[in-house]
Amino acid sequence: MTVREARPALREWTVPDLGLLLDVDGPIASPVTRSIAIPSIAHDLVTLVGNGVPVAFITGRSDEFINEQVVLPLLERGLADALNQTGARMFGVFEKGGAWAPITAQGMGEVVVDDSLAPSVSLGSDIRSLVAGGFADTMFFDATKRAMISVEQNHDVSNAVYLTAQARFDDAAFGVLADHGIGVAHRERVAPDVNGEVTFRLDSTIISTDIESVVLDKDRGAQRALEYFAASGELPRRWRSVGDSRSDYKMSDYLHAAGYDAAHVDVRPSDGVLAKPYPVLADHGKLHDEAGAMYLRHWVAELGLA
Repeated sequence: MTVREARPALREWTVPDLGLLLDVDGPIASPVTRSIAIPSIAHDLVTLVGNGVPVAFITGRSDEFINEQVVLPLLERGLADALNQTGARMFGVFEKGGAWAPITAQGMGEVVVDDSLAPSVSLGSDIRSLVAGGFADTMFFDATKRAMISVEQNHDVSNAVYLTAQARFDDAAFGVLADHGIGVAHRERVAPDVNGEVTFRLDSTIISTDIESVVLDKDRGAQRALEYFAASGELPRRWRSVGDSRSDYKMSDYLHAAGYDAAHVDVRPSDGVLAKPYPVLADHGKLHDEAGAMYLRHWVAELGLA
């Protein structure tokens, strides 16, 4: 069977009362392979978009990563046909709001970067040298980032080994920022600059450390996505965000504060489920992309698209 023959059938639709804001690592891409490993995820994303559900990827990943690991595989599964449907919308917010682009039937659209939030070239160079000089056996410098600095676990290293090295790297990187005169925070540790300000933070995840402006976060990405969708058509009142870290709750924080019917799906609740004024869906018996796949399939069935 060819890929084209395997594409999901698209049909006429009215605007459904559902919009999705999706983190990528965890709920969509496997944290092990860092790609879409479950075929139903691609199929269901194409089906939902092609039937009027606005979908935005709100991620810390770069536009290059999302294009290669998400957009191109979705195009192979029929995304172009889906996005050619009247009213179909897909958007990408990268580096937690530092860059963004529409996703069209032709693929990734023009990427806009907020250069005002990007770290200096010299800081990036020093962090790259730090990795090369003492951590290259466990992690690599992500040269695709435009608005932040990221260091990620090597694919051939176990997560346990990486996390041990990550703790040492985070401590060293904190010192590099302080040496640059940058006010920096990492968890409970804070070192303000000479003006008493903190402008950057280290955000450590299970596979990476991001060095980013304190302005960047998932609520900023959610706002950017809804502004884009609102400019191109009617918005649903019901939105669901999906993610695997505590910062991902900020997507539904924004939605709830803006008056939408919001709920968040936590696909890695072992970090601790946060108490929120909106529903949090966490007791689903599956983790990471298996949980993401389950909820995408649920929404496809709920809208009668299965």
